[in-house]
Amino acid sequence: MLAMKQNNETMVTEFLLLGFSLLKDTRLYLFIVIFIIYIVTITCNIFIVIIVKTERRLHKPMYFFIGGLSFLEIWFPSVTVPRLLWSLKTRKDSISLVGCMLQFYFHFSLGAIEIFLLTAMAYDRYVAICNPLRYFMIMSPKICILLIVGSWVCGFSAVVVPCLQISSLSFCGGNQIDHYYCDLASLLKLSCSKTSSIETLFFCLSLFVILGCFFLIIISYLCIIRTTMRLPTASGRKKAFSTFASHLIVVLLFYSTNIFMFVRPSTGGLLHVNKILSVIPSVVTPLLNPIIYTLRNHEVIEAIKKTTMKMNVFRIQVVRDRVL
Repeated sequence: MLAMKQNNETMVTEFLLLGFSLLKDTRLYLFIVIFIIYIVTITCNIFIVIIVKTERRLHKPMYFFIGGLSFLEIWFPSVTVPRLLWSLKTRKDSISLVGCMLQFYFHFSLGAIEIFLLTAMAYDRYVAICNPLRYFMIMSPKICILLIVGSWVCGFSAVVVPCLQISSLSFCGGNQIDHYYCDLASLLKLSCSKTSSIETLFFCLSLFVILGCFFLIIISYLCIIRTTMRLPTASGRKKAFSTFASHLIVVLLFYSTNIFMFVRPSTGGLLHVNKILSVIPSVVTPLLNPIIYTLRNHEVIEAIKKTTMKMNVFRIQVVRDRVL
């Protein structure tokens, strides 16, 4: 929606999220695919949180972080995917200016939280492999909670200043955002205010958060690989690699797309490519995380089997009580 100011300047009061609306013939199929992925993602991550909470064998630092990551992956896609599904189903693409700013803040805040959390998980793996005798003393419950809470506090704090600056911009003329959520580059493209300072700030922030944490993860894994290669037996090396392989896969998948999308000095020129790639950290990664961690972890698989058996026994008992 466009509104007129006193100086006859047209101001934007709402945006149109074009998303994948240009694919008019495939909207229904796209809706079905994304809907199924979203439901499976939420279900799997909730299930991981439940088994980490209820199974005593999983009350260890590594599984505490996996549960924390799964809890985050419940909310991260929920900021953008339901709105995308609504748009695909109803063909209503509008979003208010306030709604757009809120979506921007929570999307990038939760993304930053995941970056900090993956870094904390890399530190956990470093301590477990490079200093195993002191692992449970270093990674005490208090330290684990501090790392989780610190990730959330830092993530929500990191995006406050850029969000406030973007909300103070003037948007005049066009209001079509060629994305399925309120992305930085698309918003800056529509602004009639000077945006160079915001671009510089966001680029520096992305450089510090994304590359800074990625550098710490790389250092952790170099130490882990060096320690692993020094193990005397092949079985010991295989067991050590299996403890961090899942985390490494998630890190590579998540960071590769985010580095390409945000650690660039210019926000324009590749908007359509960014829109396609953003599906990976926003939709695909939250689905793959529980699958990757589950398929490669014997303890998690056993806990899932045990929890499933308990649920089946409970269901049978409920049915039997109803019959009687």
